[in-house]
Amino acid sequence: MGDQLPITFQEYIKLPELGIDVSNISFNTLTLQSDKFICIREKTGAKEQVCIVDLEDTSKTFRWPITADSAIMNPENKIIALKAGRNLQVFNLEMKAKVKSCTMTDDVQFWRWITPFDIALVTETSVLHWSIEGTSSPVKQFDRHANLNGTQIIGYTTNAKMNWMALIGISAPQGRIVGSMQLYNKDRGASQPIEAHAAEFSEIRLEGAAQPTQVFAFASRGANGSKMHVVEIDHVEGNPVFQKRSVEMMFPAEAVNDFPVSMQAGPKYEVVYMVTKFGFIHVYDLETGACIFTNRISGDTVFVTARHENGIIAVNRKGQVLSVCVNEDTVIPYILQNTGNVELAFRMASRANLPGADQLYVQRFQQLMGQNQFNEAAKMAANSPRGMLRTENTINQLKHLQSAPGQLSPILQYFATILEKGELNRHESIELARPVLASNRKALLEKWLKEDKLECSEELGDIVHPHDATLALSVYLRANVPAKVVLCFAQSGQFDKIVLYCKKVGFTPEWVQLLMQIARVDGDKACDFALSLVKEDPPLITADQVVGVFSSQNLVQQTTRFLLDALKDNRESDAQLQTKLLELNLLNAPQVADAILGNGMFSHFDRAYIAQLAEKAGLYQRALELYDNLDDIKRVAVHTEVLDGEWLIGYFGNLSVGDSLAVLRQMLEHNRAQNMQVVVQAATKYSDLLGAQNIIEIFEDLQCNEGLYYYLGAVVNVTEDPAVVFKYIQAAVATGQIKEVERVVRDNNHYDAEKVKNYLKEAALPDQLPLIIVCDRYDYVHDLVLYLYSNGMAKYIEVYVQQVNPGRLPQVVGALLDVDCDESIVKSLISATPAQFSIADLVSEVEKRNRLKTLHRWLEAKASEGAQDTGLYNALAKIYIDSNYDPEKFLSSNKLYDPRVVGAYSEKRDPNLAFLAYSQGECDDELLRLTSENGMFKQQARYLIKRRDLSLWSKALSGDDQHALNPSHRRQLVDQVVSYALPEAEDPEEVSVCVKAFMAANLPQELIELLERIILEPTPFSNNNNLQNLLILTAVKVEPTRVADYIGRLNNFDAPDVAEICINNGLHEEAFNIYKRFEVNADAIGVLIDHVGSLDRAYEYAERCDQPDVWSRLGRAQLDGLRIKDAIDSYVRADDASNFGDVIAVATRAGKFDDLVRFLLMARKKVREPVIESELLFAYAKTERLTDLEDMLHGPNIAQVQKVGDRCYDEGLFEAARLLFQSVSNWARLASTLVRLGDYQAAVDCGRKANSTAVWRDVHGACIAEREFRLAQICALHLIVHAEELEPMIRLYEAGGHVDELCTLLENGLGLERAHMGMFTELAVLYCKYRPTQIMDHLKLYWSRVNIPKVIRACEAAHLWPELVFLYVHYDEFDNAAQTIIAHSADAWEHASFKDIIVKASNVELYYKALRFYLNEQPLLLSDLLAVMMPRIDHTRVVSVFVKSDNIPLIKPYLVSAQATNNKAVNEAFNDLLIEEEDFVGLRNSIDNHDNFDAIGLAQRLEKHELLEFRRIAAHLYNQAKRWRQSLTLSKKDKLYKDAMTTARVSGSVEIAEDLLRYFVESGNAACFSACLFTCYDIVRSDVVMELAWRHGLANEAMPYFINLVREYQVKVDHLVEEVGELKVKVEKNAGPANAVAGPNQLMGPAGINGRLLLGHAGSANNAQPFASNLGSAHGSTPSMGGL
Repeated sequence: MGDQLPITFQEYIKLPELGIDVSNISFNTLTLQSDKFICIREKTGAKEQVCIVDLEDTSKTFRWPITADSAIMNPENKIIALKAGRNLQVFNLEMKAKVKSCTMTDDVQFWRWITPFDIALVTETSVLHWSIEGTSSPVKQFDRHANLNGTQIIGYTTNAKMNWMALIGISAPQGRIVGSMQLYNKDRGASQPIEAHAAEFSEIRLEGAAQPTQVFAFASRGANGSKMHVVEIDHVEGNPVFQKRSVEMMFPAEAVNDFPVSMQAGPKYEVVYMVTKFGFIHVYDLETGACIFTNRISGDTVFVTARHENGIIAVNRKGQVLSVCVNEDTVIPYILQNTGNVELAFRMASRANLPGADQLYVQRFQQLMGQNQFNEAAKMAANSPRGMLRTENTINQLKHLQSAPGQLSPILQYFATILEKGELNRHESIELARPVLASNRKALLEKWLKEDKLECSEELGDIVHPHDATLALSVYLRANVPAKVVLCFAQSGQFDKIVLYCKKVGFTPEWVQLLMQIARVDGDKACDFALSLVKEDPPLITADQVVGVFSSQNLVQQTTRFLLDALKDNRESDAQLQTKLLELNLLNAPQVADAILGNGMFSHFDRAYIAQLAEKAGLYQRALELYDNLDDIKRVAVHTEVLDGEWLIGYFGNLSVGDSLAVLRQMLEHNRAQNMQVVVQAATKYSDLLGAQNIIEIFEDLQCNEGLYYYLGAVVNVTEDPAVVFKYIQAAVATGQIKEVERVVRDNNHYDAEKVKNYLKEAALPDQLPLIIVCDRYDYVHDLVLYLYSNGMAKYIEVYVQQVNPGRLPQVVGALLDVDCDESIVKSLISATPAQFSIADLVSEVEKRNRLKTLHRWLEAKASEGAQDTGLYNALAKIYIDSNYDPEKFLSSNKLYDPRVVGAYSEKRDPNLAFLAYSQGECDDELLRLTSENGMFKQQARYLIKRRDLSLWSKALSGDDQHALNPSHRRQLVDQVVSYALPEAEDPEEVSVCVKAFMAANLPQELIELLERIILEPTPFSNNNNLQNLLILTAVKVEPTRVADYIGRLNNFDAPDVAEICINNGLHEEAFNIYKRFEVNADAIGVLIDHVGSLDRAYEYAERCDQPDVWSRLGRAQLDGLRIKDAIDSYVRADDASNFGDVIAVATRAGKFDDLVRFLLMARKKVREPVIESELLFAYAKTERLTDLEDMLHGPNIAQVQKVGDRCYDEGLFEAARLLFQSVSNWARLASTLVRLGDYQAAVDCGRKANSTAVWRDVHGACIAEREFRLAQICALHLIVHAEELEPMIRLYEAGGHVDELCTLLENGLGLERAHMGMFTELAVLYCKYRPTQIMDHLKLYWSRVNIPKVIRACEAAHLWPELVFLYVHYDEFDNAAQTIIAHSADAWEHASFKDIIVKASNVELYYKALRFYLNEQPLLLSDLLAVMMPRIDHTRVVSVFVKSDNIPLIKPYLVSAQATNNKAVNEAFNDLLIEEEDFVGLRNSIDNHDNFDAIGLAQRLEKHELLEFRRIAAHLYNQAKRWRQSLTLSKKDKLYKDAMTTARVSGSVEIAEDLLRYFVESGNAACFSACLFTCYDIVRSDVVMELAWRHGLANEAMPYFINLVREYQVKVDHLVEEVGELKVKVEKNAGPANAVAGPNQLMGPAGINGRLLLGHAGSANNAQPFASNLGSAHGSTPSMGGL
């Protein structure tokens, strides 16, 4: 078709390319609820899943393992509804949560989403709606009609209000698809059965209707014909009645069984799309029922559709996702060119705002204007598509028209129509706003603005502003006029919105001036506004500028507020502003400055200057904070009466040490009484920093003793300086504060005790308690006692030990003894002192002085009192030992002394007493050392045995870090243990520990001696099992030669364990003797076999024992030694078949099947195992005992006959295998066996019984090898139905050169029921290789059943180009098909097919390659080719191709068609062609209808053309470009005066018109002068005309102009006179006292005469109405020049 299509057709995706199997693409498995998602239920084997394809992004294909009967996706959101049986569930896939679920009582036959929140459910009997919101269950809507019984439900739809519903089903009676529909109205509760296949609800807007009209469209194809019906539902009062439409639907002759499957509405275009089963698309206009377009979009069945924007989207059986929509650029031209339905094109272009009918609209508008149907013309202009007639020129025309009585004026009709339908443009809004505001109907304007009916502009805002600033602000905002918006914000006080707005729109006003204006009005708002400006990033105004503005207005408070906020970041760059802020407040509001400085907000101001101002303002604290000069600080700091003491103390922390000391000195010097307390507090707080000595020096220099005392008293408890503490003690002593001295020396830890002690001695205090405390704390007790005793102050000694520290008694006693004090005094002191001292220390002190006996009686007294002190008894023990007062009794009976102390004391005096003390206290280390050093090994041995301590034994026998091992000592100890100590033992535990100790010490020889003494000699432990075992085991390790003797002499050891140990240590004969002695025959023979390695001795031992387990053990060994016959004999004698597996394996490997038969016969009697009987069968086969084999097979057996047969087959024992396979009826293996035996016919028969692929393959290969082709074909026909067998078979035939037999085989196989794609494909490949003449016929018959890519490769290899093109076309690879035709045109090109192919190609580059191909080979067919390619080619590029080759005339028909696109290259090429052909009529039409070209360039070319008409076109082009003078020059040059006058009038330029008049006057052309006056009447000035006429004698020619001019002004004057007269009468009637002031001549008010605007010409005065009352005005039209 040469014309462009009225639809856009697009293939979105192919579902198989996303991995979706074609078998899963059907009505039952694929659902399409909207143009967002496709949902497919996939099933691969036992695996089921749901695949969701996102049509907006096909890369987002999701699969979930969901098992369901049906799945449908929500039309808008990622919500899926699933149906499994009667269970329904809805899931949100994004939130991974279940939304809702329910269980139906009936099966759901059909369901679909009808809204994003509602699902329609169709059961066998009813239709329900289920909302996914809330918790409600499905709600029944209506019962199904009987006409739907037995039908398959394929569709359900509702209208927008959901009060009309249509349920559609199909059935197939008598082989015809019948559609049944039930139309239900919810409001009436009534149903109507209708024969229909598809239906859709929509709405249209009829001409003159206030509201849309609801319509219902349905289509059916029955026995009586095919029709599409459109009927109205829910008629709205006031709307025109819609007449039912019924139109015939056209179906192609080849689509006899086609029928509609779906309908979708296109609301924007008011069309309905209908898709049929065979893939045809029908587009109908809903208002008229006219068919706009019909064509086929799919070669495969379309089974599901959905609405797509204002079109339709569908899926076919092949998995193609297709969409169709109206092509807005081509539909109107298509309707005009192909249907000739001008009214349809006109209506459709108007309601959908479509291009293509522009010229038609212009012509009809001019026609209506010419027929004086002005209101109709106004409506048409308002409704023109894309607003093409809504121009300033149209408005000007309508403004000057008068309305008929009782009707709206044309301009009002124009505005009313636009406002009803949409919004006004810029010029229309301005023209309407003026009269509306003049009539004080501002509310109406506000209403239109809220409804977005007006296009806002700066001019509109300027018009509105005098009447309402807020409304003007709204207009400026919408029009984006920042300067005016900011001004309005400022005028209305909305300062907070200014910055936000400017930032949003990127506007930068003069901020300083704006701030100044605001500051004059409201300082606080100016401050807020300034802060918002400064806080912007970057700041819109500097802080300096703001301060300058505020300072000029004397806004101190606002300046402070602004600077506090602006300077809060404390930047160094703001130092000057910080100073300014503080200065301003120190001079005007000191308390504010004090607060600012107190907050520490700023740190970069001029500190010295501000400090001076603060001092002058009496803010001494702030001045101190800011001063850095010491003199200034000393001057201010003395004013403590006004300074906060706590702050002042803290202030010293900011000064240096020197400055602080200087200030403290200055304060004391200035006023000691007033400042001393502060000085002491400051000195105390900063004592560590300033130095205590420095402070003490100040107090001492100024003789401020009181201050010094208070200062030291404050720091003494925290200081660690001994000098400070000592100073304080001196001060306290000097002031008589003895209690304070006592407290300090007791509690303080940082003084020099020696120095303080000496000072206190020298001070001779009346109370010696401080000295006692110092000496007691720092252990000067001896010095204290000497000082007190020598100075006659003995009472203080008693006080010290009795009251102060009784624990110091031992030291005091020692000191008294040192000064030779009387013993009686010492004893009395000891007795009188509380028992809070250490007796051990006392004993030690007395013992040091060798006067221990002094304490004897006191010690015994303490012991008799029951004292438990260890030191007491240690002292008593020492006294008894020294005095030899029965020490053994005391040491053995007393448990309170320290054994180590007493033992050590006794070692040199009596080792036995030391041994006694150590043994009592179990002092093991000391005892070992004592006994070893003194040769007391017998006592040591006895002690070790009694202790039963392995660690102690280890020290004695092996030594350790403390006790080095002495071998001679150990030998003596062992001898004593063996000879005396152990034989005396009667406790088994003692013996056990001793033995373990010897073992742990690794003394095997000594251990043997010990054990022989215990076991071999009569002792209580001679028959001990463990000791006998230990003796033998030790001998095994140390004395193997003595093991046999021990075995013979001992009889209570563990024979098996000992024997095992003997074996592990290589004592095999000893182990054998143990087993033999204890008659463990199996283990005995095991030693002979496994360790001695003598099978002969083992055989002799077995003969002697003659026990089955012995024979079995021997048989196993013989089998391991490969003495198979002997092993089998042994197993037979043992009657043991337990090891049958190994026997079978070894005998089989050795081929000893005769012997194996004997064993298996014995084993079969003992064990019923399949493996035994199976091996027996195999042994029979190997020994060729086929008779025995048959007998066994005929008898009962549990042998694995199949496996045995396979083994025989593998071993080549085919006869035995035949018997075995026959017995189990394994025809497959039997057939293979017969092949090996050469019986091919029988093998084929068995193959039929087996019916196995492997068997057929085996038999087939054998038959081929033997050239038995008849039998081979029988086998092959069973093989080729399996795709995996086909290729190997083909290779087999081809390798043997049997191509004819192979082709015959595949040809015969094509008729098989199980014929598959591979067979058709491989036969096609064979034809390509060997029979190329047959390939095309084969492809035409079976192209749908071959593997096209594989055959394509074969055709390429065989250079079969027509066949290759055929395959590419049917494989939808149109690009490759086109390239093949172009590359091999001699064989493959055919024009009709190439056209069909090239339009389907996806690679656009192919189009241009095809054009070059046709240009070279078929230039006469270029236009035909371009006609089909036009929708998809780049017109600019096409033109470029043909321009370069200079072949533009060849494509003239194409250029004519392509001009509809208004493409610049096309227009210019076509215009050049018309110029070349000198077709000025066509060129003029082309220029007028298609404006996209270089008009000026063309005009410059044409003005030099030799033909006049072309020069006229040049002038016309200059007019269009508004180059009036160039157009006039050209027209005057060619004497085309009429064109020149028209140009002057169109230009609207007074200067141009008057220049033309002068030209006519100067050229003496009076007639043209007069005609020009008529043409340019509105724009020429009357005085100029009068001057020209008078000067050049053209009064007669100008007279008609003057007559008309005078008439026009006369009418205006008459009208004014009439109005003035009426006004005078009205004024006279209303005249009175109240109105006298106005005066009789005040006729015009602020709104004009009588409060009304005079907008019209005088000529319309009789019928004129005020514009303000009708939203318009009627201007007079251009005066008639009929007199000329």
